Amino acid sequence: MVDSQYYLPNDIGISALDCGEAFRLLSPQEKMYAHNLSRAAWYGGLAVLLQTSPESANIFVLLQRIFRKQTPAQLEQVATAAGLSSEEYQAFLVYAAGLYANMGNYKSFGDTKFIPNLPKDKLKALVWASQAFQEQPSETEALWDSCSGLLYSLEDRQKQLGLGNKGITTYFSGNCCLEDAELAQKFLDSKSCCGSFSFEDKEFTVKRGDYGPLMEKVCHYLQQAQAYAANENQRKMLEEYQRSFTLGSVDAHKEGSRYWIKDKGPIVESYIGFIESYRDPFGSRGEFEGFVAVVNKAMSERFAKLVSSAEVLLPELPWPREYEKDTFLKPDFTSLDVLTFAGSGIPAGINIPNYDDIRQSEGFKNVSLGNVLAVAYATQKEKLTFLKEEDKDLFIKFKGPSFEVQVGLHELLGHGSGKLFVQNDQGKFNFDQSKVVNPETGEPVSSWYRGSETWDSKFSTIASSYEECRAECVGLYLCLNKQVLSIFGHDGQDAEDVVYVNWLSMVRAGLLGLEFYTPESKSWRQAHMQARFVILRVLLEAGEGLVGLEEVTGQDGKPDARITLDRSKIHTVGKNAIHRFLCKLQVLKSTADVDGGRALYDGYSTVSDSGAHNFLRLRETVLLRKEARKMFVQANTRVSGDSVELVEYEGSAAGLICSFTERFQDDAEQLETNLLELNKRDATCWC
Repeated sequence: MVDSQYYLPNDIGISALDCGEAFRLLSPQEKMYAHNLSRAAWYGGLAVLLQTSPESANIFVLLQRIFRKQTPAQLEQVATAAGLSSEEYQAFLVYAAGLYANMGNYKSFGDTKFIPNLPKDKLKALVWASQAFQEQPSETEALWDSCSGLLYSLEDRQKQLGLGNKGITTYFSGNCCLEDAELAQKFLDSKSCCGSFSFEDKEFTVKRGDYGPLMEKVCHYLQQAQAYAANENQRKMLEEYQRSFTLGSVDAHKEGSRYWIKDKGPIVESYIGFIESYRDPFGSRGEFEGFVAVVNKAMSERFAKLVSSAEVLLPELPWPREYEKDTFLKPDFTSLDVLTFAGSGIPAGINIPNYDDIRQSEGFKNVSLGNVLAVAYATQKEKLTFLKEEDKDLFIKFKGPSFEVQVGLHELLGHGSGKLFVQNDQGKFNFDQSKVVNPETGEPVSSWYRGSETWDSKFSTIASSYEECRAECVGLYLCLNKQVLSIFGHDGQDAEDVVYVNWLSMVRAGLLGLEFYTPESKSWRQAHMQARFVILRVLLEAGEGLVGLEEVTGQDGKPDARITLDRSKIHTVGKNAIHRFLCKLQVLKSTADVDGGRALYDGYSTVSDSGAHNFLRLRETVLLRKEARKMFVQANTRVSGDSVELVEYEGSAAGLICSFTERFQDDAEQLETNLLELNKRDATCWC
């Protein structure tokens, strides 16, 4: 019996991401711009297959070849004749949909592997009975042989992404451990050009050309999009992106990001590149993503008001003035309806670019993805776990509105706040080291970032989660402010309920976070969920009955848990606890105090069976009652004569599959050959 966390359930939630109305309101020029950017994003997103696991690209090609010849509906009769039950065929469709939605066979949220929930011989029988096999038996058999072993393998190391013997990664070869990754980072900090080098008695060779055929397609469509750009900033931005993906230049991508920041309030918003470093086990290499979205004007007005209030709200944060950026660079903050989000998963909000030097001195943008929020966090009462019965209706009513407030604060004033103390290569400081004091010790600041050091390179394996935790704490802290709640249209009792549900939602999420912890390797697999667990620990530690967490027996006779929050203590006990913790997080971050930061963060991240709460046992309860994360079906765009059509699909596994087979139909065979070739090129690294 396979542990249920390693397959996707047949009744998994699959929703169509609705952007029909937003797309229809675009002008013909804007539609062409959005279409070409979407094509660029989708082709680039295929790089994620190669960034995830050694087998992902081959599984993708196998599925594409099967479904290009027969739709899910046509294949169903073949499956029945091959001896599959309807449940087994549905399990196959859900697996295929999961592979497409995560761009690989590891969950983008949690990094665990998922395998098909049907016997291997049944899946093989279906492949052999398919038209794809009938037409190309030897090629299809070779493709099956190349990936079917790993497709089903659940050896300990295969179960999750990780470094060395802790998991699977394609960011490093199979024999690399943490020390090797640290050495590689030191080398990369000192060099950034092609060639062979000797460094600390080791030989390094730097080559470029990864993902070449995919980047060529990306650049082709970015060039097409340039003809429909609304202004010079967009044109220059696309030019720099093309330079970046052609030459492999980070500097060109940074330059493109500068033009992107200057492109204020566009109707069609987008970003593309190797952006988030969550899934690199070392925490510094970016995974490819590309999004295209349309501004939702009504919701964006609220965010614009929040931006206008930022300079009043930032001083409310619990760290000294010197620890805040010298000037708040007012960003764009818009609510967007996503047309295309290519990569391993879709977030609810984004604060980019991720280049700290640009964010500190030139600015950034925030986006909240409205149509994602609308479907991702809709909850049915019977599926709502770990809450008191009397909290459930209130939770359902205010979960959406409270999360909107939290996302807004998290992105704008969380990721957008705080200063890094830096001494540049010329020896110049961006702070007065003779005057700035560490408020935790009362001593002058004695550490800072030097030269090319960045937040990610210094704090490496904890950087992503630590920063998400800081941003989540800012959201909790500032949602207590009546002015903030009023901006989002909440006053009186409603405002109090939004605060209560936001805090309740956070402590519940901390408990749910245990699903993403691996006891065997004592490691966390998801940055945001680790952050929420840390916050739960901080609020439990605050005591005075603020948060209650008890193990109970459910109505079904199985282990259950109940989490409670005393709403009368949020503004006192809760606020004080977050005030103290948030100040510590910021001071350690500003001063590049890696040892202090690790000690604090790893301490709260510890999951054990000792102490007031047996978190290892609670983890078993969370796994027993977990709900699978929803998957999204996205539309395609198609040029028809002079106009662009939006092609929409139903919110089902079959709809998700059809969207992917139609997405790449123009050059499917060449594309699949390229993917197999790119995958083969790296194959020697994984043994």
